[in-house]
Amino acid sequence: MADAGAYPYRDLRDYLHTLDSEGLLHSIDEPVDKDAELVPLVRLQFRGLPESRRRAFHFTRVKDARGRTYEGSVLIGGFAASREVYATALGAAPAEVAARWAAALDHPVEPELLATGPCKENVLTGQDLLDAAGVEAFPHPVSTPGFDPAPFLTAPYWITRDPEDGTYNVGTYRGMIKGPDRIGLQMDTPTQHIAIHLAKARRAGRKLQVAVVLGAVPAVGFASVQKIPYGVSEYAVAGGLMGRPLDVVACETVDLVVPAHAEIVIEGEIDPEHLESEGPFGEASGYMGPRTMSPVLEVTAITHRTKPVVQAFISEFPPSESTLMRKIAFENVYLRFLKQGCNIGAVRRVVTYESGTCNMFFVIQLSNPTAGQARQALYAASGYEASMGKTIIAVDDDIDPEDMDAVIWAMSFRMQPARDVTVLPGKLPRLDPSAATDGSEASSSALLIDATRKMPYPPTSLPARPYMERARALWDDLGLPELQLTEPWHGYELGDWSEEDRRNADAAARGGRRE
Repeated sequence: MADAGAYPYRDLRDYLHTLDSEGLLHSIDEPVDKDAELVPLVRLQFRGLPESRRRAFHFTRVKDARGRTYEGSVLIGGFAASREVYATALGAAPAEVAARWAAALDHPVEPELLATGPCKENVLTGQDLLDAAGVEAFPHPVSTPGFDPAPFLTAPYWITRDPEDGTYNVGTYRGMIKGPDRIGLQMDTPTQHIAIHLAKARRAGRKLQVAVVLGAVPAVGFASVQKIPYGVSEYAVAGGLMGRPLDVVACETVDLVVPAHAEIVIEGEIDPEHLESEGPFGEASGYMGPRTMSPVLEVTAITHRTKPVVQAFISEFPPSESTLMRKIAFENVYLRFLKQGCNIGAVRRVVTYESGTCNMFFVIQLSNPTAGQARQALYAASGYEASMGKTIIAVDDDIDPEDMDAVIWAMSFRMQPARDVTVLPGKLPRLDPSAATDGSEASSSALLIDATRKMPYPPTSLPARPYMERARALWDDLGLPELQLTEPWHGYELGDWSEEDRRNADAAARGGRRE
């Protein structure tokens, strides 16, 4: 693993070599059908293997359902098939991931413009683009065979600039392949930053220039899926993750810069007044998303490396690559927001759940919160992003927020619904079938639960630590099976316990009897 601060990759291909050398990559050299076989094969590991055994997949001989072959290859699961894969892509040890994100968000590094780069090895415009089959020249997989109506771009980095002040946004939004020079755009909610750019372009009466990058150095992908405040450039955050500027080059037909070492760059414009049918698509909610009327990218140029690596994220039903990426990214951003942005020093951790797509279900852990702090954290987390945080629970620091049994224990015995539960209306629905209505725009709501202790409690009903430690030693001496202890594994006091109670318990443990 690379030293802290030394980002080891210049491009996606450097990273692929590292994945392979560390045993984190399955290279599939047999012909595989991108339309019917590729994603189902990778999906099996998310339904049948523990996370630690999941790997990235690189398909080097891709065909389609009609037997057509492609020069390019497909990487899927490459950034977050597991936490080990994620840490490798970040160029950090697993224990360093949170610190790496904190440093990147606190110290962004602006990109550096180069005259040219590998992404310019092949340049296609005009009739040459159409003769080469345009977007359809590359092996984009069908993500949910049997339900999706077309191949979709699932790991595209959509690059736009604010029409008013020119600041960059790099965001990951799915794209439906509609033809050699047309890609549908699904933005999910109107709060997405590209949606804000489109709204500004519409008010200005002009088209929005766009570049779509497929396959870039992992830091760009991580920044693209992160929840970064509007106006902060994801390029600079990617530079912060790398500890050096991202190399970029100018596009051919639009006034944008793109990563110099990108595998594929698709340039074009979106008319904000023009909408077309898009979808349905298998969503991270675990259900098929609806067909919507969405904007369309009109492609004006494609540049690409020879034999490009087409990257796809495996998303759809959780858990998936995309949910693990969001989990790690969102937890770090929300923790930073609550502790620094809201000055709630009692917050220790924020945990999201992949089964809730890391958008819907949060647990906030606090250490000795003062009166009202837990509720303050709940309201702040709900307000950070209008479409995130459907159920948010606050717990004490003796509750492991990753352990749902522990969270349910806290909700069962540290919370009273009439006192500690709040329902907030007015949230934006996020591909949530439960918010569906008769066709009018649906609204959603948030459930805030304060499951922290409001008063001193008696000790937990487990043997105290010294007795459990003695038992652990005896367990090992007896050669019993290896233990995987769950917190709490010993009893501890929580304020409501007297000196007399302690004397009586000590006497009982020593064989004495209270008189």
